[in-house]
Amino acid sequence: MTSTPSRVSCSVVVLWSFFVPSDGHTQRYNCNNVTRGTSAAHTTIPTVLDKNEAALLLLLGFGGLSIILAFVYVLIRRFVFDDSNNLDSTFDAGGNVSASLTAVTIAAQLLWPADLMQSVTIAVKYGIAGGFWYCASALVNLSLFPLLSFKFKTRAPGAKTFLQVILVRFGRPAHTVFCVFALLVNVIVLTSIIVGGIAVLTITVKDASPEYCILILATLCGSYSFIGGLGSTFYVSYFNAFTTCLVLSLLVLNVFYRDDPPFGTLEEIYNKINCSALVPGNRDGSYFTFLSEGAMLFAVQGLFLVASITYCDQASWQSRIAAKPLQGAIGFLLAGFIWFAIPATIGLVTGITYLAESAVDPTMVLSEEQINSGIVSAFMSQKALGRQGGVMVLTMLTMLTMSTGSGEIMGVSSIIVYDIYQTYIRPFRIKLPSSHCVFCGFIKPDLKPTSWPVTDQRPAHTDLNPVCKCPPAMTCQYCRTDLENRRLSNKAPGKLVKYACVYHGDFRMYQDSLIEFKNWCILWVTLGIVPFGLAVNASGVDLNWTMLVGAILTVPAFPGVILGILWSRATSQGIIIGSVVGLACGIVSDLTVAYVYYQGQGGFLKCTSELYAVVSGAGISMVVTLVLTILVSLYTHDIRTPEDERLEWKKMRDIDNPLQPWAKQYADDFPEVLDGWTRPTYEQLEHVSRHGRLASIIGSVVFFVVFMVVIPGSMAGLGVLSAAEFRSWTTLINVWCFVMAIVITVVTPIEEVKAIVQQLRLRRKQRSAATASSSDRASRNGDPTHHSTDLVLNNANGRHTAVVEEGSSRVTERHSGQTLLGNNSTFVPTDAAPQQQHPPRELYRKRKGSFTYVSTSSLDGHLEPDITGGMSSGSKIETIL
Repeated sequence: MTSTPSRVSCSVVVLWSFFVPSDGHTQRYNCNNVTRGTSAAHTTIPTVLDKNEAALLLLLGFGGLSIILAFVYVLIRRFVFDDSNNLDSTFDAGGNVSASLTAVTIAAQLLWPADLMQSVTIAVKYGIAGGFWYCASALVNLSLFPLLSFKFKTRAPGAKTFLQVILVRFGRPAHTVFCVFALLVNVIVLTSIIVGGIAVLTITVKDASPEYCILILATLCGSYSFIGGLGSTFYVSYFNAFTTCLVLSLLVLNVFYRDDPPFGTLEEIYNKINCSALVPGNRDGSYFTFLSEGAMLFAVQGLFLVASITYCDQASWQSRIAAKPLQGAIGFLLAGFIWFAIPATIGLVTGITYLAESAVDPTMVLSEEQINSGIVSAFMSQKALGRQGGVMVLTMLTMLTMSTGSGEIMGVSSIIVYDIYQTYIRPFRIKLPSSHCVFCGFIKPDLKPTSWPVTDQRPAHTDLNPVCKCPPAMTCQYCRTDLENRRLSNKAPGKLVKYACVYHGDFRMYQDSLIEFKNWCILWVTLGIVPFGLAVNASGVDLNWTMLVGAILTVPAFPGVILGILWSRATSQGIIIGSVVGLACGIVSDLTVAYVYYQGQGGFLKCTSELYAVVSGAGISMVVTLVLTILVSLYTHDIRTPEDERLEWKKMRDIDNPLQPWAKQYADDFPEVLDGWTRPTYEQLEHVSRHGRLASIIGSVVFFVVFMVVIPGSMAGLGVLSAAEFRSWTTLINVWCFVMAIVITVVTPIEEVKAIVQQLRLRRKQRSAATASSSDRASRNGDPTHHSTDLVLNNANGRHTAVVEEGSSRVTERHSGQTLLGNNSTFVPTDAAPQQQHPPRELYRKRKGSFTYVSTSSLDGHLEPDITGGMSSGSKIETIL
């Protein structure tokens, strides 16, 4: 090997000398009379488990434990957080997940089984540069995602899928196009899981057929998702990430740091690799340099691949949606550090050791097809630790398959429920404008900004322009009675509860039907993996082709998603034309380069997945899509004034479930939102989330500087690493892995237990307050069995507090600028005199495709709701005005 080039700067030398011992000279390995591995016959890989053993380990062991964790999550949400009957909590896990749990889940779901396999493959092809650039290309995208998701969470805090933003901003045609792109991303991810899973199971399990492997994968991915929804994936993903880091740490210790390392010391590994053939495109043909043309080209195509998967995959968005802005920002940044540790470490442990052993031992050589299939990690683990090593790799890949697969199942299910079924197949109200109330269909009043001067912004009440008078579901006494009755009743499976509330009952019943549909949807998506996997296996596509060509097919959606969240002038015409034309140009470019440059040698799959073909196709697709989207949008947009821009962003803020408003998540910062009539403005959300924005900006800058400037600049300046420098780099990566394993093990359980304890204390305080209120009422009335219903209106400072007492319950409702005359009565502005009150209009309600008119009684100091349940007919409410 040629001598190491001179160091680029004194600062780099000083920094690197911290890790590098002074005596960096080692005796070179004697390469004389060594048979080059490339000339030897290809070796076979022995299996380590029988089919019965694998089924017991995977299904009863990992699968059974994941189901137990899913039930634990369900019990916690039901008895601690009391949101088990909420559709949205299925897909956002309550919307208030801790930063560390978010980080672990995102890292586990972004860690495809392909990452553990492809990172090793790239390391075998290009050396240490391959493993690093494989990880760095993904981290660049991950570092930018917190900034985008922060804007998403503050501009569309009620959205459950990123496609809902596309719908409200650009309409149904654009929404349909991007639904296709989103589902295509899910298909590509699931394909990579299936292909990688089959490859690993067939080399570790004796006589494992593809059908057997697919059934195992489908069962592992879908079992616990069906039980606990997205929240169960958080808990199981934590267990998977913990197990993966633990097993990987044990593998590192056994390969590098025991008394008799199976492949020799790091210095011996370094010298063995020097006996290998030169690597075309690497500095001096060495495996120990960061100056690698092939690795950098792979990093470019990795940028496009990860961009499409990170920003256009609903599985990524739903993990981010499940946390508040600050927790989400910190979680994503921490997830990047956790993610980097695992593929970088496995690439070094198995990829570099394979290069060393194959250079001096012909029996260790794998064919190019075997290397591209990603089985090097399993092969080297077996060589190092025997049966135990094979089981360890199988365990890691199984853990990652469960996390990624369950995330994709939940992503596909959420798209089907929210963006297909609820939008096109069975909407509660067909094509309801966003400015209208979903309960009654009338124009809904603007919600008041929190802590702002109260002004009445409701449209004028006329017969031609009726205004919604529905009370907020959060403070509706009838809804509380309905929910309590539901909790105490034994609902038969498959049957919907009939709610009595005249305002919200039909929509609540509709939401229950969506929960039932959600369960079936998750089940059918899970079962659909089986025939889909059989089709993928029959097609003959490999892991390399799936990941690389998939970037070309999905990256055209990337600019539309970004601009839809960040740019008010983006239009439906722009994102549709840009994405469709960009997709066509990318496919044509890939096919052209594959034909002209590679002359079709090796077949269609090989040529279309070669580096230059993929980079050309993905790059042209991205550029064409971005340019056309911007140009067409500039020509077709209607944004002329700041007010037009405000109304455009307001469409995203109006995405909400009125039964569980997104403002409720910010009750700690804005207590006013509990009255149901107020919600924070965009500016207020940005203010209370300013720490999250700051964390996103600082974290993104740090990520970019560290992984794109400091590390590659320092390492490239070293030219070809010496043995001591290689040992320092390996030690740094291994220590990184150990630290992340400690973070996962310690921090996440502490935060989760802390959140549960805080919620239990809050519930205890609420019960104590309710008991004290009941005692006060009993002593005041002199009769503990006395039942009264009194309504007291306090008109102080223009804010009205209605205290409703019914039996043993006391409910306080606050309303801004309006007087409450009862839960089934008219809400009128406070400046209206009592004699100007009008009976409420008839409210139309959509039920089973038809409209049913429900009329309410006029108010004359008495309230006589003609509904079943709640107050009985003739109950009197005293109004003190």
